[in-house]
Amino acid sequence: MKKIISLLILLAALTGLLTACGEKSQEDVIEDLERTLDELTGYKTQATMTLQTGEEPQVYEVEVWYKNPSFYRVALSHTEKDQNQIILRNEEGVFVLTPALNKSFRFQSDWPENNSQVYLYESLMNDILMDPERVFTATEDHYTFQTNTTYTNKNLNQQEIMLRKKDLTPASVKVMDVELNVLAEVLFDDFQLNADFSEGDFDMDRNMTAAQLQMDVPAMLEEEEETDKEFTVFYPMYEPQGTQFSHSEEVVSDNGKRVILSYEGDQPFTLIQQGSRVMEASTPVKMSEGEPVDLGMAVGVFTQDGENKSVSWSYEGTDFFLISQYMEKEDLMAVARSVYGTHEK
Repeated sequence: MKKIISLLILLAALTGLLTACGEKSQEDVIEDLERTLDELTGYKTQATMTLQTGEEPQVYEVEVWYKNPSFYRVALSHTEKDQNQIILRNEEGVFVLTPALNKSFRFQSDWPENNSQVYLYESLMNDILMDPERVFTATEDHYTFQTNTTYTNKNLNQQEIMLRKKDLTPASVKVMDVELNVLAEVLFDDFQLNADFSEGDFDMDRNMTAAQLQMDVPAMLEEEEETDKEFTVFYPMYEPQGTQFSHSEEVVSDNGKRVILSYEGDQPFTLIQQGSRVMEASTPVKMSEGEPVDLGMAVGVFTQDGENKSVSWSYEGTDFFLISQYMEKEDLMAVARSVYGTHEK
């Protein structure tokens, strides 16, 4: 009996020693996270994002700037394809910029507040804080949380968020489906808490001009006519149950060739595509109700007018416009994310 009591005393002493050496419980880390968010004035970070949601992995370099309380700049650059886009939020609204096409859209939107965002620090931290079912583990250098998600893509079911112990900044995020297959992974290479910003860092015109200076936009203007004449027609690889391909139509106008794919059934939709054109002016197209949406291959523009829902995006020299009166938003997004096949399914 005395040996057992002595062993219990020794274990208690060791537990106290570990605590004194800096080992923190989940509750301690949660309190630190809440305090870090309360004191956060902004941040800058560089990251690499790999998406496994399409036909092949898509790898993007991501730069995120955040200035408290609601200014954002998210620049996404495809590492292999000429695909660069910027999401901005400032006092004028939310913008989606495609600098290579001199194209911009503006919304009155509360993005990114409604859904999880895999590359936004405060979004990830809120996912941790708001999930009562979170699972916590600790290693020598990191704290890891497994949480549920609220991504617009419902296949992204849960996530693993790894934080650096020294300052609670993110090291990596893995987002998985219900079978724990990793569909998206973000590796944060650099993270500056409470970073400083200059006047104009979140200005739409300044960001458009700066991005275009790094790109050969005049060369794209010279190639535009050839692109309009010939472009690959893509088909969705996902069709809602009870919906199937009906017919296609080709229309030629002064703006080039346009292909219209029609799908009929329980959830009919129309997919229009034509060669991308560089806009002469960068005046934003104003959308009364809409938001940026992550399509995997590109950032799209979702809008709703009554019962009509639509999503538009540009990818590899082609503009896409998907519209349906009968589909739910998530089904519409699923169709859009699957538009990579070169033959009708």
